[in-house]
Amino acid sequence: MTEALLFGRPLPEGGTIGVAAPASGFENRSEVLRGIEWWEAHGYRVKLGEHLFARDDYLAGDERDRATDLMALFADPEVDVVQALQGGYGSAQTIPHLDFEVIAQNPKPFVGISDITALHVAIRQRAGLATFYGYGLVGMGDKESTDFSRERLLEVLRGGGAGEVPRDPDDPYVRAISGGKVTAPLVGGCLWLLLQTMGTPWEVELEGCIFFFEDYDAPPWYVDGMLTQLGHAGKLAGVRGVVVGDMEKCDWRETRPEWPRTRSIEDVLEQHLEPLGVPVLYKLPLGHGKHLAALPLGVTATLDADARTLTIEHPGLTTEGERP
Repeated sequence: MTEALLFGRPLPEGGTIGVAAPASGFENRSEVLRGIEWWEAHGYRVKLGEHLFARDDYLAGDERDRATDLMALFADPEVDVVQALQGGYGSAQTIPHLDFEVIAQNPKPFVGISDITALHVAIRQRAGLATFYGYGLVGMGDKESTDFSRERLLEVLRGGGAGEVPRDPDDPYVRAISGGKVTAPLVGGCLWLLLQTMGTPWEVELEGCIFFFEDYDAPPWYVDGMLTQLGHAGKLAGVRGVVVGDMEKCDWRETRPEWPRTRSIEDVLEQHLEPLGVPVLYKLPLGHGKHLAALPLGVTATLDADARTLTIEHPGLTTEGERP
């Protein structure tokens, strides 16, 4: 299932944010406390998963406990939005322990970024739920996070995200790698995590979709290899458009000096994406950059590479009795 069929309801004033840690845990407890304080300062309540403070090296505790917390928050009638603590690593480990019927019976906005991509794919394809690519709790409180990013997420969780995806307020330049215009479901996430779904029961489905991806600290030859694998697997042949978000720290730099004679990240994108013959847009603030324009996944969007815009046609949320 590529297009979402189920939609959560908008976050109400004074609503409750339920937080689980399906991937990595916190390093310092203040990372959690700062995020809680941000939500509370804006009039919302925060409810933490039972095992949120568990830590096991680079994981937030046992995979079954992490999955249990997610299920409990979806089933909890007090919770309006389910938010990941943060990304990192480990989300894919929880997937075999999820009950997708529980999620489908309790559709709510689910939000997270980076490693949470694995859950975005599985939840949409197995439960049919539209989800949201945006900050976890740690991101809400991080001193490096921008007001643009926080306010965009709040706007999307309250209204569903319909309309044109905003450009980077510091650098509004967006490049069309290939021209054209298409309307189709928008799916994707962090490129490395999308590759981790390959060969699994929840392998990412891209046929007939606008394929969105971004990545962090992946040098050009990493990205080359990942796009090569997707191409060989036939995943790129059926896409109707491509949106490449931030490829943060993906070009050659002195601190990561592998192969100083290297293609640029744009060289790699051109090589793999131009031959597809579909619209391709690059550099909207979607990913691990300074600014993050949270957006719904699984909903219909229009990619107009000639106008250099991505427009969400239908919100990722609904009110009672309505479906976008």
